[in-house]
Amino acid sequence: MTIYDIWYSDVKIPNVSKLKILKKLKNAENIFNYINSKEEIFNGEVNEPKLKNKLFTYWDEEKIKNLLIYLNKNNIKIVNYHSPSYPKNLVNLQDAPCIIYYKGDISKLNNISVSIVGSRKASYYGKNATDIICRELVKKNINIISGMASGIDAFAHWSTIKNEGFTCAVLGSGIDVIYPKGNKELYYKILENGCIVSEYAPGTKPYAYNFPLRNRIISGLSKLLIVVEASEKSGSLITANYALEQGIDVVAVPGSIFSDNSKGTNKLIKDGAYPLTSMEDIFELINVKYNNFNLNGNTNLKGNNKIIYDFIDNIPIHIDDLHKITNIDIKELYEVLFELQLKNQITCLSGNYYVKIANSI
Repeated sequence: MTIYDIWYSDVKIPNVSKLKILKKLKNAENIFNYINSKEEIFNGEVNEPKLKNKLFTYWDEEKIKNLLIYLNKNNIKIVNYHSPSYPKNLVNLQDAPCIIYYKGDISKLNNISVSIVGSRKASYYGKNATDIICRELVKKNINIISGMASGIDAFAHWSTIKNEGFTCAVLGSGIDVIYPKGNKELYYKILENGCIVSEYAPGTKPYAYNFPLRNRIISGLSKLLIVVEASEKSGSLITANYALEQGIDVVAVPGSIFSDNSKGTNKLIKDGAYPLTSMEDIFELINVKYNNFNLNGNTNLKGNNKIIYDFIDNIPIHIDDLHKITNIDIKELYEVLFELQLKNQITCLSGNYYVKIANSI
C-alpha cells in the first residue's frame, strides 16, 4: 500500500484509460513522476499535457496521508493491478479496477467462484432457489460472489454463511460505507470468513452511478453468473450484460410468466442464457463433478403428516383450504403444520399460507 495507490484510486477518468496508463507505467508512483515530467509516452494518441493536468488535480497530499492513517487504523488493505494478490479473474478485463480496497481474505477469490444476483424484492420462490444453489455450491467449496444489495444478493450471502462457505461482497460505495444500512449485521458476518471489496476510496457514498460500474466486478470475479429473479429494468440485467461481454456464461432461473420478478430472467433465457432446470446445469458449466443424493426427504412421513404434506405444493395454499380439502380437525391440522415446519419441509407465509420447501433442484 502506497500513498500513490490511494491517490490513483481516486482519479476520475474512464476505467479503460486509467488501466491503460497503469499498464504502461507499471505502478502509481511512476504515474505521479510522469505527470511531473516533460516526458510523453502515448505517441500523440492523447493530449498529454491536458492528461497530466487532469491527473494532478486529484493530488492532495494531506488528504492522502490522512486516508493512509485511516486505512491502517481500520485494517483496510489495498491491492493494485500488478500485485501478486490481485484477483486473477479480473486481470484480463479491459476495464479492470486499477486499485481494490478490501477487508477479509482476498486470496480465496482465486478459487472457483460463482456470482449470484437478483431482485431486491425477492419472493419466497427466489429465496428458496438461492438457498438450494448456495448450499450445493458450498459443498464443493465454490465461492459465492454478490453485491450485498437487499433481496437476492443479501440472501445469497446469508445462505453461504449459514452453510459455512466463503462469500465476497462487491460494494458500490467505499469499503467502510455499509449500504443499505439494514445490512450492517451481514457486513460484519461476511468479514468473519469472507471478503468485502470496493474500487472506491473509503468514505465514498453509494451514488447511483457507482452500482452499474461495480457490477462488472461481480461478474468478472466469477466463472459463472446466476440471475435468480429480475424485473425488466433490474440492475441484475446490467451484470448479465457485463458477463456476456467478458465471455462468462449466464444462467437464469425461470419464473412464472405472471410475475414481474421473472420478466427479466425469462427474457434472458429467450435471448440465449442457460435456463436453470437442475443443479447439474450449473456444475456442468463450471466443469465440476456433482452427485445429488439430497431428495425432498418425505418418505418417512405417515398418516396425517403425509396427507397434509402431499397437498402442499410450491404454490402457497391457505390453511382454510387445507382444512376443507383434508377434513382434518383444525387443532390437529395446526399441530401437523407446526411439526412439518420444524422438520424444514414446509414454511408459513404471511396470512396463514403454507408452501413446500424444495430441498433440491
